[in-house]
Amino acid sequence: MTDDATRRDVFRGAAAAGLVAAAAPAFAQGQTVPVDPQTKYTRTPFPEQRQKWPGLQRNMTPVPDCGETSYRGSGRLQGRKALLTGADSGIGRAAAIAFAREGADVAINYHPDEEPDAQDVAKLLRAEGRKLVLLPGDLTDERFTTALPGRAARQLGGLDILVSNAAYQQSKASIAEITPEQFDRTMKTNVYAMFWLTKAALPLMKPGSAIINTGSVNSVDPGEELLDYATTKAAILVFTKGLAKQVAKQGIRVNMVAPGPIWTPLQVVGGQLPGTLGKFGQDMPLGRAGQPAELAGLYVTLAEAGNSYTTGSTLGANGGAGTL
Repeated sequence: MTDDATRRDVFRGAAAAGLVAAAAPAFAQGQTVPVDPQTKYTRTPFPEQRQKWPGLQRNMTPVPDCGETSYRGSGRLQGRKALLTGADSGIGRAAAIAFAREGADVAINYHPDEEPDAQDVAKLLRAEGRKLVLLPGDLTDERFTTALPGRAARQLGGLDILVSNAAYQQSKASIAEITPEQFDRTMKTNVYAMFWLTKAALPLMKPGSAIINTGSVNSVDPGEELLDYATTKAAILVFTKGLAKQVAKQGIRVNMVAPGPIWTPLQVVGGQLPGTLGKFGQDMPLGRAGQPAELAGLYVTLAEAGNSYTTGSTLGANGGAGTL
């Protein structure tokens, strides 16, 4: 064999290895064949249902899919330390499951009334040998929220990923129906808590750390019945972009995920107007609402070190609406 032929064989082998490595996350998720996104999850209208705030995922019909049986990691976050808020259910839960299965140690915050859902996550991940720390508490309490990153860092042995995901959402047809109490809780949960958490977390984070905020399609295209909620989501978008510029010199990245209609407890505790759950997500180009599991990979992507040039950015997941 000539030297040229030998070199060609080496390059072919390296290229093949690169293709396998690039495809590894997809194969780890079991997506070995294309799946039609229109029919991957139910297109059947959701039945009308109501729960008292903050609601429990385990009591929803159907129960949201957060990747409990489908997400399989490939070591993309090995050794990382993550704190996620609102991670007992919905999108936060999907991200927590994905982070843990990608090798991260995880601390999750949730409202104390959501303890049953949090215990479900804990039982699942601890049975798999993952480290999971439960930190219940109300994020509208400044003292609690400011102390949260430090508590997480002490119990995890550090902190290099922060996901501000918890949200409060109540649909009202008119501004006249939004009480000062609702407006205050929405602002404190969605914006103040993010500010308190971020300010407390940054001194604990080293270069290479990542902050991920959960925004919304409402950040740029507000629903008329979500006036206060959409206002907070617009603030999160600007906060993300501004903070990314500020902390770039510290080697910390800041990004946002912007979901569209995703089936979570938010929708059944007042997030949709009465009598409208059957329409939820039906007007998307894909013809259905999304499931939390479909967003998990976006959070992993924004957290992993390989995407080190991505900061101040937004990843949308809106079923084809095209708003972000």
